[in-house]
Amino acid sequence: MGSSIPPEDAGHGVASAEPPTGDSGSPGSDQPVDEPPPAGELPPAGELSPPAEPAPPRTPPPDDEPPLSPPPRRRRRRKVLIWTASITAGVVALAAVAVFMVYRHLNGNIQQRDVSGLLGSQPVDLHPQAENILIVGSDTRFGQGKGYGSGLVTDQSDTTMIMHIAANRQWAEVMSIPRDSYVPIPACKMGNGQMSAPQTFKINEAYAIGNLDGNHTALGVACTMKTVEQDTGIYLDHFVVVNFTGFQNMVSALGGVEECNTQPINDPKSHLQLTAGKHLLNPKQALAYVRARYTLGDGSDLERIGRQQAFMSSLIQRVKSKLLNPVAIYRFLDAATKSLTIDTKLGGATGLYNLASSLRSLPSNKVAFFTLPTYPRSEVDPADTANVLWTQPEDSKIFQTFRDDVPASQSLFVSPSASPSASAPASGPATSPASSTPSVTPSATPDTAPSGSTGTGAGAASGSASPGASVTPSLPIPSARTANQNICTG
Repeated sequence: MGSSIPPEDAGHGVASAEPPTGDSGSPGSDQPVDEPPPAGELPPAGELSPPAEPAPPRTPPPDDEPPLSPPPRRRRRRKVLIWTASITAGVVALAAVAVFMVYRHLNGNIQQRDVSGLLGSQPVDLHPQAENILIVGSDTRFGQGKGYGSGLVTDQSDTTMIMHIAANRQWAEVMSIPRDSYVPIPACKMGNGQMSAPQTFKINEAYAIGNLDGNHTALGVACTMKTVEQDTGIYLDHFVVVNFTGFQNMVSALGGVEECNTQPINDPKSHLQLTAGKHLLNPKQALAYVRARYTLGDGSDLERIGRQQAFMSSLIQRVKSKLLNPVAIYRFLDAATKSLTIDTKLGGATGLYNLASSLRSLPSNKVAFFTLPTYPRSEVDPADTANVLWTQPEDSKIFQTFRDDVPASQSLFVSPSASPSASAPASGPATSPASSTPSVTPSATPDTAPSGSTGTGAGAASGSASPGASVTPSLPIPSARTANQNICTG
């Protein structure tokens, strides 16, 4: 019994039970509803809404482009590289900060003084690229206690040297001036603001004059510079003052310095007692060794200077042996900078580093130490048995070589087999093959070598030689040694 179903158009099947929909999808549309297509056949185009199209397949990326999602192993590698770069950058930053802090600390240790206004008229600097540095060993008693002598009311210079560094940085010489040298001392400013009167006295008095009325290192070194420049004609570029405490601390930082002696040492004044043989001197022993005088050898200041030069060579070699020990080197630099007073023109720690860097390739056998030739003043004044006079004209020729930037002890740098006449004995004439003129031997009296000029000397160059020329020495220099000849090598 139900209602009959209206007939459909020819060629179409039964309509869907759902209400017919038109183009707009609303019910009651006149648009006929198609039958489902037979299995295996697609409906005609436009008769049914097309099903949702599947996503197109992804195409592989070109060979020159990385994949959108890297493999896990590559991701781990990238993370490792990022962490490594970050850690490296952090270490570099920390190292840079540490270097800066060390530099600032060392630079702060150094005392700098401007003495340019205290020197007056200076000699002409003939070779600005060369360096002449005055080195003063101060025996100040300020803060030293009673172990280093008493009764002194002012600072004095125990050691006076001039270091000449050649303009080409291929050689250097260190000339020791005996502290008992009897020389003219010009007027100098004193600690009380007054000017001293010009006088003639031992050269270490110049440092004491400037230090009257207190500890005035700048005034003392300025007076010493004025005296040395006036008496030698050598232009001094810089100065370095080293005190007792710093010397001991430097030895301590290096763990001692080697020393050799063939005879036992028992010096009651310096309290130095050593058996014959090799020793590693501790700080107090080292200071006593370089300062001992009266009971070692002939008791002269000249022999003490020779020991000081030998000790400096041992100190240099000890520093070289510690270059791979950063802790020892830092302690040494810390002690060294604390002991130094330098001129402001030298440039603090940076200037010292640059100077040292320029000498880095200089071999130790190209650094010569020698003592200025002298003779006893008692030969002129029998009552003066303590002081010495500079031997002339020999010493003037040595000063000239410093001014002309030529070696004063060239024979130290020449093999004896290659140049048999390179050195001349201290007590006899020698002939220079280059000039065919007899050399000048030290003589306080005619035909007699002064007793103060002893030793197997090395020759000096003529002051008229041009820089870089092959120089044949003819002037004997007593007690000469090179920096590779330390205490134990002679």
